[in-house]
Amino acid sequence: MYQAVRARLRALVCGVRVARRRAARRDAGMVTSEYAMGIVAAVAFAVVLYKVLTSGAVSAELQDIVKRALDARM
Repeated sequence: MYQAVRARLRALVCGVRVARRRAARRDAGMVTSEYAMGIVAAVAFAVVLYKVLTSGAVSAELQDIVKRALDARM
């Protein structure tokens, strides 16, 4: 009787471990549609950042910062 209970308990524990491993493998990465959405979001962010950095006001401020940094004396 003890051996039967022990064997059944071992089967249950091993079954849980196998199920966890399978679930981890199944959810380990992104699918193609998630990659596509990630790429679209990254490109959209890059475009917005590019537009902001190349706008007149921001460009002038960046140039002013660089000029002040180059003219600084130690």
